[in-house]
This record gives sequence, structure tokens and C-alpha cells, in this order.
Amino acid sequence: MTTLTGRAYHDVSVGEELPELVVPLTRTMIVATAIASRDYQDVHHDPELAVRRGSKDVFMNILTTNGLVDRYVTSWAGPAARVKAIKIRLGVPNYPGDTMTLTGTVSAKDDAARRVEISVRGVNSLGPHVTGTVVIELPEVRALEGADDRSGACAERGSSASSCGGPGVAPRRGRSDDRSGACAERGSSASSCGGPGVAPRRGRSDDRSGACAERGSSASSCGGPGVAPRREGGRR
Repeated sequence: MTTLTGRAYHDVSVGEELPELVVPLTRTMIVATAIASRDYQDVHHDPELAVRRGSKDVFMNILTTNGLVDRYVTSWAGPAARVKAIKIRLGVPNYPGDTMTLTGTVSAKDDAARRVEISVRGVNSLGPHVTGTVVIELPEVRALEGADDRSGACAERGSSASSCGGPGVAPRRGRSDDRSGACAERGSSASSCGGPGVAPRRGRSDDRSGACAERGSSASSCGGPGVAPRREGGRR
């Protein structure tokens, strides 16, 4: 059974509200995300220095806020959405021990470009922490739709289910039946072709043995069946 995920452009209407996202603001999160975004300002990880600089505690950096806004919108839109622009403005700080609640509303649509603008707002106990807009580009159909089309394409080519990777999986570039047929046309053995579903080796044992026979070389100098011939003269 194929599962459709995310949003398609025509599924979205102006005025639609996104589900809210509650983000617990732990000290570990604030410090870890600042370090992860390579923001080493002391006000984001050192409480004593943050107080000296006029803050009551460490607080979240803008890069983390930006990432949370991105996550909020793309989690709703789905994996096929492309973020085209994010514009945010910070308000009150996000301090440890508080909670931020993100909400959003679809504020505009551009039919020609399949772009959707979402107005986002994040609020904690002190008031609005972040406000802004996110512009995303949405697909015409939802993600994973069309998995049966792939199977149909395999059926048209006469490929087996295994070579196509099963329902919902893109066909392999090389198919086992084609490889076996190519080996059969050349008269190569199954072992030289690598068996069903395996690409033929570039050099084949029969060809190597034939080349050795034409030069009058012994089996040992050629390395035996299935082994590449040594360069002229062998070991000296």
C-alpha cells in the first residue's frame, strides 16, 4: 500500500492554520544548538558571563530560532517542499526553563511558481520571541504518488519484479534479463557473466584463454581460466 505524505500545492488554501508546535526550552538545548551552529558567543553557553552582560541567563541564538522555524514549516509541508526564503525578527529572549509555542497561517499563494507564504509566530511566557514569514515551493502532487507508475514502466519493458526493485522502488539501471541475454549472445558462460542479475565482467575467461592460445602462451603464463594474462614476457 502506497502512503502519500506532505502537502501538494492545490491542497493548501490561504487562511489555513498549521498545527502548533510546543518547544521545551531546556538549558542543554540552548547551549548545544548554539555550539552546533558554531555560535560561540558566551551569552549562549556561560550563565555568569551572560549575567555580566545584562541578561538574566543564557539565551537562544538566532540561528537556532531560524532552524526551528524552518523545521516547523517543513514538517507540515512534507519532504517534497523546498524552502525559498525565510525572514524573521526576534523579540523577547528564549531563556532556559521556558516553553515556546510556534503557530503559523498560510498568508499568500503564487499559482505560477507554486509558492506558498506562511506567516509564523513563536511565543514564550514573556511574549513574542519570533515573528516572520517562510516561502516554500510545493509539488503538484504529494510525495510518493506515482509509485505504481514505476511498476507499470517495468511491466512495459518486460522486466521482472526483482529487477525493478518491487512496488514503489525505482527500476535498476541494468536489468538481469538484459545482462543474461547479452552474455548468451557472446557465448559467455554464466560464471563469467556473474550469474543472473550481475553485470558481466569486463574481461571474460573464454576471451583471455583464446588470446593466450593465439600467442602460443602456456596456461600458467596466462594465469589459468578466468585470470587476466600477464604482460608480455612474464617474470624475468
